[in-house]
Amino acid sequence: GTPQKYDPTFRGPIYDRGCTDIICCVLLVVAIVGYVVVGVVAWTHGDPRKVIYPTDSRGQFCGQQGTPNECPKVLVASRHLHVSSPPTQICVSRCPDRYLTYLRASESRVPAEMEYYRQFCVPGFTNTQKPVLEVLKDKECPAMIIPSTPLARRCFPAIQAKKGVIMVGNQTTYEDGHGQQRNVTELLEGAKKANVVLETRQLAMKIFEDYTVSWYWIIIGLVIAMVASLIFIVLLRFLAGIMVWVMIVMVILVLGYGIFHCYMEYAKLKGEAGSDVSLKDLGFQTDLRVYLHLRQTWLAFMIILCIVEVVIILLLIFLRKRILIAIALIKEASRAVGHIMMSLLFPLCTFFLLCLCIAYWASTAVFLSTSNEAVYKVFNESACQFSGQTCQPETFNTSNVTKLCPDAQCLFAFYGGETAYHKYLIVLQFFNIFMFFWLANFVIALGQVTLAGAFASYYWAFKKPDDMPAFPLFSAFSRALRYHTGSLAFGALILAIVQVIRVMLEYLDHRLKAADNRFAKFLLSCLKCCFWCLEKFIKFLNRNAYIMIAIYGTNFCTSARNAFFLLMRNIIRVAVLDKVTDFLFFLGKLLIVGSVGILAFFFFTHRIKLVQDTAPSLNYYWVPILTVIVGSYLIAHGFFSVYGMCVDTLFLCFLEDLERNDGSAEKPYFMSPDLKKLLKKTNKGQADA
Repeated sequence: GTPQKYDPTFRGPIYDRGCTDIICCVLLVVAIVGYVVVGVVAWTHGDPRKVIYPTDSRGQFCGQQGTPNECPKVLVASRHLHVSSPPTQICVSRCPDRYLTYLRASESRVPAEMEYYRQFCVPGFTNTQKPVLEVLKDKECPAMIIPSTPLARRCFPAIQAKKGVIMVGNQTTYEDGHGQQRNVTELLEGAKKANVVLETRQLAMKIFEDYTVSWYWIIIGLVIAMVASLIFIVLLRFLAGIMVWVMIVMVILVLGYGIFHCYMEYAKLKGEAGSDVSLKDLGFQTDLRVYLHLRQTWLAFMIILCIVEVVIILLLIFLRKRILIAIALIKEASRAVGHIMMSLLFPLCTFFLLCLCIAYWASTAVFLSTSNEAVYKVFNESACQFSGQTCQPETFNTSNVTKLCPDAQCLFAFYGGETAYHKYLIVLQFFNIFMFFWLANFVIALGQVTLAGAFASYYWAFKKPDDMPAFPLFSAFSRALRYHTGSLAFGALILAIVQVIRVMLEYLDHRLKAADNRFAKFLLSCLKCCFWCLEKFIKFLNRNAYIMIAIYGTNFCTSARNAFFLLMRNIIRVAVLDKVTDFLFFLGKLLIVGSVGILAFFFFTHRIKLVQDTAPSLNYYWVPILTVIVGSYLIAHGFFSVYGMCVDTLFLCFLEDLERNDGSAEKPYFMSPDLKKLLKKTNKGQADA
């Protein structure tokens, strides 16, 4: 690319700018309107009760107010002898708490037993004098009931283990209602997953109890993490150079020790039997420890480490100036953040908008997935030509089906639909996830271009901070929304397309796991790797394009091209700055998260004597500790994301400054005195303050 030329009218972010990428702005508005329409249609047809409440055999919800099953709150299912028909599902007020068969209840002289059993029969069953075989044949009552536990409004066998023995209701056998004794282990497989969920619910309850007694201490820990993050950013202004050089010296010392250790091992093996065998003669061995007994192995390690050590030392010699520039830019970023302190709170705005995107996407996905209608089908025990066909419960008893197939029943089968809307539900779900990616990337882009505009106004202020605008963050935010919504939508659209393709590849990979096609799996793995790299590159390009948009107000393609060529003209500086900042951010996150995590560990495990009695008693002390650690990482990441955007913005401005200006009275440098001193550049006729 062509280096930037001097422009006497340029004084930082351009205020006299026009709208860019208007077509993409219109597309985004149309897509958002369409997204709202999809949401309204989904909310009109969807019914989340299908997820929350169980459904009986007539398709009615259990425990839902305003329905015939308002009082019965749980669902009990009974499997009949004919496995071709679905189990009869009935809404009941409570789950069974005892073993009982219908035969025993009908023959019992205690009327209360039959009255208790009748609540698990179909609604309206009153003919207790009806023969038992006919009742079971007509599926009016279950053959047996067993002790059950409610879980997610459904009744599951109350399986428990005592001293390694599986029991249900303190018994190891039960009567199946047909005169046979069965072992309760036959119920185990059917209720295994349910008991896992039950145990998970008990675990969740204990975790919730821990949160109720430790939430305020968790908040205190997060506040400490926030203060520590702020202090670390302030200290970077003074300690960035020391931290970087200490890291470099430590790497050199570690490599030096590795060389010394390899030499000592090489010398120690001299004269030992078998140590002089060459790697070529030994060949490949599955036990890798065999190679450690060869002198040639340690000689190879020593040579490799020596080469790495020499390369690093040579790089330090030739790149020392660029490392110093990176350190100076990091220090300058601390000053910029200090002058625009509101920038540290701006990620909260981005986080709030992302939460709105996630909430809208999730609710729309739920309503779309529950938009299907109840489908009823004909089930029968004998041969019938209508078996498996759809039916309507309201008119089924008066239809020809009951005349030709007397034992046929119209039962709820599943949720589905035959209309055009139901056929295109998968398309609407695809559009939902695509719009989520697009809007989420747009929100992130808006945050990046706002921070870039604010920090660019700091760099291009000749007298810092006197020449800065009064509200740099608000000015940058308003410029981004007013003029560059289309450009942000364009960059977000490109990234969203790549992310959707990655989601589709992950879906295909999941579906092909059971297939034994190695070529397809290899091809899919290559595609996943390529699109992962492409996504990373687009994110890098978008980030720098947004900085150029914030400064010059050009469209997305022009900004991306100019940013890319500017970085390519300074590729070594880019690589050095990137690695130095990555190291500092990693060190900062590790320091903050580690310090706060260790403090939380000693506090919640009652190991700090001063506050030993203050710490709450917990079921699991790792619950608040992990919460504090994760929260501390998110807080530190939020602070350092602002700091990272500041460094990237100042770096691009610095490169532009070097290309545009030469330090003369007509073309003075805008960089800080420290950078000018480091590069041995001065503004002629002006004293650096």
